[in-house]
Amino acid sequence: MRPGWDEYFMQIARTVGSRATCPRAAVGCVLVREHRILTTGYNGAPRGVAHCTEVGCTLVNEHCLRATHAEANAVVQGALHGVSLQGATAYCTHQPCVNCSKLLISAGVTKIVYDEAYPDALAGALLAEAGVALVAYAALETAR
Repeated sequence: MRPGWDEYFMQIARTVGSRATCPRAAVGCVLVREHRILTTGYNGAPRGVAHCTEVGCTLVNEHCLRATHAEANAVVQGALHGVSLQGATAYCTHQPCVNCSKLLISAGVTKIVYDEAYPDALAGALLAEAGVALVAYAALETAR
């Protein structure tokens, strides 16, 4: 059976997340506009820096500071390659944190579809204030 667009892009986000180099979570993000992939990102160390899988995580308050989040890496790919993200939808394996939410807002993303919840009240408030739709993938599946 042919997948719908949401299922298709979420499957791709999961595959992208399988490239993650921080063992704490395999997170993937795909930025899409008009059913076309603009950029992708997964969580891992910045370019030229040893991966967590090689040297271990740098943990502060239970968060790895060595790894860059998938959503941030997807935004950076747009910047590196001159790809506008204005009006894009982000398909994320995990609900974005407040910092990634701010980046997605500033990049012009208008909708975020996430699979696994990572509730962050401030992130949700900022997304709502900016008019960015935050949609649980499970809700889309239920609606079909």
